[in-house]
Amino acid sequence: MPELPEVETTLRGLTPHLLGRQIKALQVRNRRLRLPVTEGLEAKVTGEVIGGLRRRGKYLLLELHSGVILVHLGMSGSLRILPVSTPPGIHDHLDLILENGQCLRMRDPRRFGLFLWTAYPPDEHPCLRSLGPEPLDAGFDGDYLLSRSRGRRLAIKPFIMDAKVVVGVGNIYASESLFLAGIRPDCPAGSVSKQGYDQLASAIRTVLSDSISAGGTSLWDFVGEDGHPGYFARQLRVYGRIGQSCVVCETLIRQVRIGQRSSFFCPKCQKSMTEVLMFA
Repeated sequence: MPELPEVETTLRGLTPHLLGRQIKALQVRNRRLRLPVTEGLEAKVTGEVIGGLRRRGKYLLLELHSGVILVHLGMSGSLRILPVSTPPGIHDHLDLILENGQCLRMRDPRRFGLFLWTAYPPDEHPCLRSLGPEPLDAGFDGDYLLSRSRGRRLAIKPFIMDAKVVVGVGNIYASESLFLAGIRPDCPAGSVSKQGYDQLASAIRTVLSDSISAGGTSLWDFVGEDGHPGYFARQLRVYGRIGQSCVVCETLIRQVRIGQRSSFFCPKCQKSMTEVLMFA
């Protein structure tokens, strides 16, 4: 699934091609995504100029004069800038056609993505209004995580993966951030100390920033806007490395299932629940 770094990489790659461009037409070949492509969207966007692009969590927002196109890549979606004459593939569900003969093509094999219309302010849309803070913004820190975690018995890993707590920390990045912070993924969120959350907030920012710089993670379906895979997978310290030596202490990496998801950790570098409770 494309996560925050993959979406940010896509945003940065697309912006030079889309910003200031006029939309000539929208061609929808299949409206049946996770939610249907907004009815009548073709007429709404034709003739509009793309005045801004930004990201909110894992959503891309294309800002026009009369409203905003809200895009989500789902489990396996991607966006490409192509000549409009390029024949579409079976999973290429729509083209946003530009006045310069190029198009923004959305490909989504599993059809879990979104391509919706919303009025201003877009942050009031149901998909966005309950999202937590951006992990790279100044307001995201250990104090915030501490305040949201008190009394929570939920394991720390699904806690930081909850988009209502903080956006964009997916399975890969949660495992990597917890390793960097020295906290086991099954530790109760309400048991982590202020010091632990300071370390975790810093680790999340570091892991996400490094991944954005590297172009995302290329483990599954994500490929960058320019057609090349991201390279952060080469930097993974624990995710997917079960049975391999820890890059710090050479202890073998272990795997545990938490909330139906695989979690990877180093039993020596990452504190056990008992050890973390001692810090609370």
